[in-house]
Amino acid sequence: MGNKFILLGLSYNHNIQILCFIFFLFCYIAILVGNLLILISIRCSALFHQPMYYFLSHLSSMDIRYTSCVTPKLIGDLLLGRKAISYGNCMLQIFSLHFLGMIEIFILTVMAFDRCVAICKPLHYMIIMNKTTCNLLVLAAWAGRAVHSFSQFSMIIRLPFCGPNKIDHYYCDIFPFLKVACTDTYITGILVVANSGRVALVTFVLLFGSYVIILFTLRNHSAEGKCKALSTCGSHITVVDKIFALFYTIIAPMFNPLICTLRNTEMKKAMRKVWCEKIFSEEKHH
Repeated sequence: MGNKFILLGLSYNHNIQILCFIFFLFCYIAILVGNLLILISIRCSALFHQPMYYFLSHLSSMDIRYTSCVTPKLIGDLLLGRKAISYGNCMLQIFSLHFLGMIEIFILTVMAFDRCVAICKPLHYMIIMNKTTCNLLVLAAWAGRAVHSFSQFSMIIRLPFCGPNKIDHYYCDIFPFLKVACTDTYITGILVVANSGRVALVTFVLLFGSYVIILFTLRNHSAEGKCKALSTCGSHITVVDKIFALFYTIIAPMFNPLICTLRNTEMKKAMRKVWCEKIFSEEKHH
């Protein structure tokens, strides 16, 4: 077997591979452009000092990094007809996907907490969500997900591989990887599911709890106040709800910037201000 695995990919049909190449290339460009626009717009405006947009800038950054773990190689392999991946790169993909994916989920949870504080404690919002708190929450996201990722990674790094080297997937993921190990991986699989399930359960409870509290608080608000409060949460709920298992590495990050921008008035104003000023300043200069 050597040090290489064969990724069976999406299809052996050349025409389908070309279609997939065009589709995924378009998606990846959309991810990069959309998230970079959000990042630059937030960093170059006063929105960066608001907790909600501070977290949104981190989410956009994670989207770019997360999808870059898989998509560039997938696009290259589809174009050149390659299917091989080295053991080291396979391990790197597995770790990076779990590490960055978990940070992204944690940031979405933090954003829900941020909206909860903004709606339930508006007078104390900037005191509670001060710069130190925001930085600590982002740091906690990195630290917590590092613990999760290393625990997952430690369970597969010791597995022996001596026979089959064909992974029935288009990138290296834990469960397809376990199938080619030269040992019984039943217990390992259970531990992986338990570890991921625990994280998923805690995240779900926190997200669900945050929005239950928000809806409970909005009972006493006026109709206008309810609409304004819910509009700030709408983009976040949409991003959380639309995470699909199959194309999470590509499709979800592509829609994050679109949803977060089009559903948010302040974000649209900031982008118009930042980019229109740049265009006009360049025209004046010329």
